[in-house]
Amino acid sequence: MKTIQRQVLIGAGMSLLLLLCFILSFSLLFPVSLADLWKTKVMDIPFILFVPSVSIAIGILFGIFSGYSWQKQLKQVDGWLHEIEEGRQLQIDEDEIGSDARILSERAKKIQKQIAEQAKLSQKLANEKAEEFDNRMQEIIFQERNRLARELHDSVSQQLFAASMLMSAIMERTEKYEDGYTKKLKLVESMIHQSQLEMRALLLHLRPVALKGKTLTEGIEELLVELLQKVTMDIKWKVEDFPLDKGVEDHLFRILQESVSNTLRHAKANSLEVLLIERDGYAILRVVDDGIGFDVEEAKAGSYGLQNMYERAMEIGGSLKIISLANNGTRLEVKIPLI
Repeated sequence: MKTIQRQVLIGAGMSLLLLLCFILSFSLLFPVSLADLWKTKVMDIPFILFVPSVSIAIGILFGIFSGYSWQKQLKQVDGWLHEIEEGRQLQIDEDEIGSDARILSERAKKIQKQIAEQAKLSQKLANEKAEEFDNRMQEIIFQERNRLARELHDSVSQQLFAASMLMSAIMERTEKYEDGYTKKLKLVESMIHQSQLEMRALLLHLRPVALKGKTLTEGIEELLVELLQKVTMDIKWKVEDFPLDKGVEDHLFRILQESVSNTLRHAKANSLEVLLIERDGYAILRVVDDGIGFDVEEAKAGSYGLQNMYERAMEIGGSLKIISLANNGTRLEVKIPLI
């Protein structure tokens, strides 16, 4: 039931209740017959009908005005809560609100301040965790990268090189023939050559997933430039350079990596756009592709990667929204308040 309707019913009910109490009290003190009340008229209306009608009308008017007053205050409170939910600063004119609403506005300001402090603390903790993780894992990852790259180079890469040299020698002896075996040998030579290119790319891109001393802007540009060299997808980006805490940069970069990885593996997209900007006190990261799309709720329930992105956004006091439509692509947006 709406506020105005509820207040109208309450006003009408209270007026009837007061009227009954008054009639009972009056009848006990001054006994009057119903016939006399019926004969007595006010504005050509029997007194016994006039008085209840006026009482109900007064109750209804009181309920309407009271309902509008309550409805206005509830709308004000709802607006404040919406601004808090969106992370915007409350704009409250103290002169335009009543004393009761003023109490609620002060409480809303306290809640917003607590949320801002919590976001600040979350970003601080994320920053400390990122720095601690970097210091602890940097040497381990560096050593593991070198070991893996060295083993691949000394084993698989050398074997591919030897196979390539052997196939070149065989092709020199059989290039004058045009039989089926020669075509198959050319196919094998092409496959070996392609495998060499893939191995060189793997050795070139052996690196940890964290930024490792780079700013978020540098990390994003380096990641997308390397991706542009490896895939045929049309990749565009706009990245603004503005200061961010280390923890926030690390989480945003990992969210971007997970999003790009999902696009490459599942989206079947032809284009990819990445945007990093600062607007209205927020750091905004947006990733858009034109792929096949997916069911967000279903994927979120069963995907560790998506759940991990949501958790990373929450850890630094932000929010993540994903909009995806079948055959119309996917749009991911992360908003982080800058404190």
